[in-house]
Amino acid sequence: MPRQLRIEYEGAIYHIMNRGNRGDIIFKDDIDREKFLTTLGEACSKSGWQVHAYCLMNNHFHLVIETPRPTLVTGMKWLLGTYSQRFNIRHQQKGHLFAGRYKSLLVDESDNCYLRTVCDYVHLNPVRAHLLKEGESLQNYQWSSFGIYLMPPQKRPLWVRIDRLFGEHGITEDNALGRQIFAALMNQRISEQDGDEALYKIIKHGWKIGAMNFIERLHEKIHHQEKNGNHFPSAINESEEVRGRKLIEEQLDKLQITLQDLKKLPCTNPKKITIAQYLRLNTTLSLTWIAHELKAGTPGTLANSLNNKKCNI
Repeated sequence: MPRQLRIEYEGAIYHIMNRGNRGDIIFKDDIDREKFLTTLGEACSKSGWQVHAYCLMNNHFHLVIETPRPTLVTGMKWLLGTYSQRFNIRHQQKGHLFAGRYKSLLVDESDNCYLRTVCDYVHLNPVRAHLLKEGESLQNYQWSSFGIYLMPPQKRPLWVRIDRLFGEHGITEDNALGRQIFAALMNQRISEQDGDEALYKIIKHGWKIGAMNFIERLHEKIHHQEKNGNHFPSAINESEEVRGRKLIEEQLDKLQITLQDLKKLPCTNPKKITIAQYLRLNTTLSLTWIAHELKAGTPGTLANSLNNKKCNI
């Protein structure tokens, strides 16, 4: 069976879904769910993602993310790998946590209805899974972003973006009234899902959802992908490396040191470790690349230095 083509470009929106290996549980308790959301927030910081919606179930999750930079593949690799490692350490398990490749559905960003459709699909997932009693409101399900939409701005995670979905529901103000209107609209949608079966089938089984000319608009972007779709395009790798070097320059200016002088310092020098930590927090660049650029020893040496820095904070 051919692998799903990964199309990446600036401003792309995706509905992402992944299940546990063999349908196994990926969230055993609320601590696991909190750890996943923390890891998701870290992935957003590294990759520049904006999350429009999420929903955590017992054996799978849904995300609707926007990628201002083309970082879907590297970001998802980090997210799934890091959460799997944290889960296995906590539960003293080994092996794969997730079932193969995650599913990604490209969402047409040019028309309001498509983002609204996939976000509503995600927020209504607990209803379809019969996790809410009849007459119970959506906000009673704790582990979706729906409740975050109803919070005042200062209480929301910075990586959750609500303005776009509000706008697509005709809500122009992020205030108490606007949030009440959104809650009412979505709770009303609970009884209106039957008419969405055709769209929901596309979300479940398709690779894109959009207007008739969406494929034509994607053609230029698809043309630049590798034919088999199995690898991250080298051009995108290069763009992340260019960004990494710019961030290094910014940190060098703050530390008032040149790159050449930095490279002459010992591999475990605090200035090198400070810059390496900044790159790890704000990019998806590998330890191998960072160690090479900063002359910070082997990837293993750099990893140990970063771990020691965390312990000393």
